[in-house]
Amino acid sequence: MRRPTRFGAAARSEPVRLGVSPGRSAISVVAALVLAATTGGCRGMTSTRPPIHPNPSMFHQPKARPQSESDFFYDGASMRQPVPGTVARGELREDRAFFEGKDPKGDDLVHSPVATTPELLARGAERFQIYCRPCHDARGDGKGVLAQRGGVPTTSLHDPKVLNATDGHIFNVITNGQGLMPSYRWPIPPEDRWAIVAQVRHMQEQRRAEGAGK
Repeated sequence: MRRPTRFGAAARSEPVRLGVSPGRSAISVVAALVLAATTGGCRGMTSTRPPIHPNPSMFHQPKARPQSESDFFYDGASMRQPVPGTVARGELREDRAFFEGKDPKGDDLVHSPVATTPELLARGAERFQIYCRPCHDARGDGKGVLAQRGGVPTTSLHDPKVLNATDGHIFNVITNGQGLMPSYRWPIPPEDRWAIVAQVRHMQEQRRAEGAGK
């Protein structure tokens, strides 16, 4: 590349030299190696100095730890109870039939409030395999691993008391537990409980069909 001098375009142009001289290049390389060696040697090394917090945020301010005691409140607990009557967002459960399996009088629903669809049965079969099969076995006869290895009596889903039970009762047994069966209120949401109820009824219908065909 050549550039014209300030005496005009017709005057002689002189070359423009690009790049870095060999001496400067060598110095840059040496400086980079020294920096890398210095920082590399510091990684993982212990120090007697306290750590530096560029943004202390909430590390060093007064606060109450979870489950800690408090001399300020009368009950002696730092964690406070929710204000009575408040409902968390998304937790307003006005549909008693869906969330509790009860009618307006407080009795168990005879039939599920959720329509039985292929999608609901598929979901119910999946949830049954996860939560119900270990005890009630794949066919619902109550001969799962709990009965096989622990000798614990498990109710058969084809027992007359289950066949004659209302859908709301089965829903509430899943929700609150019964006898040796624990509560599944937290691991199984209401929509999945109704899906399991639908699956149980489907299994019972299949058993009746098998008996009628013999």
